[in-house]
Amino acid sequence: MRYTTAGESHGRALVTIVSDVPAGVPLGRTDLDVDLERRQRGYGRGGRMAIERDAVTVLSGIRFGRTLGSPVALMIENRDASAWESAMDPFGTGEGIERVTAPRPGHADLSGVQRTGAADVRDILERASARETAARVAAGGVAKALLRAFGVEVRSWVERIGPAATGTLEPAAVPAEAVESSDVRCPDDAVAHAMRAAIDDAREAGESLGGVFAVCAEGLVPGLGSYAEAVTRLDGRLAGAVMSIPAIKGVELGDGFASAQRPGSGVHDEIVRADDGRLRRSTNRAGGLEGGMTTGEPLVVRAAMKPIPTLMRPLHTVDLDSGEVADAARERSDVCAVPAAAVVAEAEVAMVLAAAYQELFGGGCLDDMLRAYEAYRARITW
Repeated sequence: MRYTTAGESHGRALVTIVSDVPAGVPLGRTDLDVDLERRQRGYGRGGRMAIERDAVTVLSGIRFGRTLGSPVALMIENRDASAWESAMDPFGTGEGIERVTAPRPGHADLSGVQRTGAADVRDILERASARETAARVAAGGVAKALLRAFGVEVRSWVERIGPAATGTLEPAAVPAEAVESSDVRCPDDAVAHAMRAAIDDAREAGESLGGVFAVCAEGLVPGLGSYAEAVTRLDGRLAGAVMSIPAIKGVELGDGFASAQRPGSGVHDEIVRADDGRLRRSTNRAGGLEGGMTTGEPLVVRAAMKPIPTLMRPLHTVDLDSGEVADAARERSDVCAVPAAAVVAEAEVAMVLAAAYQELFGGGCLDDMLRAYEAYRARITW
């Protein structure tokens, strides 16, 4: 299973096509729309989220609440597009439309115009905008539906926004209900309060804030991925998928960078026999991954998100027309989007895991996959 997206931030719509979807996966409207709504929440979001009411229109691949085995095409309309018809007209001349010529530090603006030869930064920023991630979340809804058939759930939480942090949290210590009821997706009320205060301070100062979030997948079978070739190692695929999200600057699996400070005895997870007779790990410092494969323990991925580059008190740049020092362009923006990025990362992780299940158990039909899965589980008796 894989996806591709199309669409600009202020264009008519975002579209995603999910290919290689097995037939027979139960998929309802709520499965597709719930994460879009979760992505729009979050303390520190900007005015755009007050305009949009993201919901999916299914164009193909689903009938009577089940996938058909053909590509699933989904569309999310941009309500804000009506105010941008002239600026985004596919066949207009551009006359009378003000160009953007002050590229923002930290954004794709300058490198994009250097790559493409564009004379208007808007040619770049419309697609480079994090608005595109709404289409990724829609695609992730398809992947999550497949994973649920195998008893796998993917969730996330926020551990840091700016200076306010919980420290590293273990999945068992993070109640999903507490996270979903928090407008910063943080399960610790005191830290959540400090996060909101930090966002308020940043807004007052014309600044933006980044942070750290975690994504966890529970209920995974061991052996997903492979040790045999670089391109099949699941850790590399997960890191690449999460790093593809705009503004993500670092990814770690399990204890990640902290492992570099410890001796091996304080890093590797001892193997023990569980009450059901199966072999498990006594700890989960590896984050559910060893040798490029899942271990059956909860998979934990953490990511560091930099502050959003659009600042209300902009940094200096160079105007592409005049060559003079100028203030960077300002687009309507969030102060902090870490909680939203966590939801996007859920979609990316789910897509990688869904593909891994198909690689191990076959990908044409859910019923066939489940039979292969049960046989595999029965074989792993130690």
